[in-house]
Amino acid sequence: MPPSALLLIIDVQNDFLPGGALAVPRGDEVITVVNALVPRFANVIATQDWHPAGHVSFASSHAGKRPFETIDLAYGRQVLWPDHCVQGTRGAALADGLDLTRAQAIVRKGYHAHTDSYSAFLEADRVTPTGLAAMLCERGITDVYCCGLATDFCVAWSALDAQAAGFATFVVEDACRAIDTGGSLAAARAQLAAAGVGMLASTELAAR
Repeated sequence: MPPSALLLIIDVQNDFLPGGALAVPRGDEVITVVNALVPRFANVIATQDWHPAGHVSFASSHAGKRPFETIDLAYGRQVLWPDHCVQGTRGAALADGLDLTRAQAIVRKGYHAHTDSYSAFLEADRVTPTGLAAMLCERGITDVYCCGLATDFCVAWSALDAQAAGFATFVVEDACRAIDTGGSLAAARAQLAAAGVGMLASTELAAR
C-alpha cells in the first residue's frame, strides 16, 4: 500500500465479540483478516468505544426503556444499547488477539456522557470532531481503509465521515461484521454507495 494510505481499525473490542455485552454476530472472525492487513500498511490507527457508566446511549439510563428502542435526544434520534464498553472494564478493552504492534494511535470515542459517538471523526451531534481528520491531514494521509465492528454502525459512520472530509475511503468488507438490526446493514450499504465510498475485499488490496 502507498505510504499515504491508512488502515483504520474500528472498535474491535471484547464487548463487541461473541459473549460480549453487545456482541456482533461472528465479530471475532474479523481479527484474523485485520491482522493479515496490518503489515501491508505503513499507517495504522485503532478506535475504542469508551463510555462512562450511565452513558446516555444506554437503555439502563432511561426508565422503562429496553435495548434497541429509540429515543429523541438533543442531537437527534438515538438507538438505546445495552451497557457496553464502559471505561476501564474488560469489555472495553481491545481484543486480545488483535495485532496493535503497528498502531500509531488509539482514538477513544463516546466518552462524553451525553453524546454518543459512532464515527471515528465526528460525534453523534455531527459537529464535535474527534481530531482524527486533522491528524490524518497533518500526516499526509489521502486514502482511508476502514475495517472492524460493526459494518452498519461505527464502520459505516466512520467511512462516510472520512469521505466527506476529503479522503478517498474504502470499506474492507470481509474485515467487518454487522449487527444488522431493522435493516441497518442494507441502509448502510446504500448510504456508502451513494457517498462514493468503495467496497472491496481484502484480497483486492494485494494489487494496490
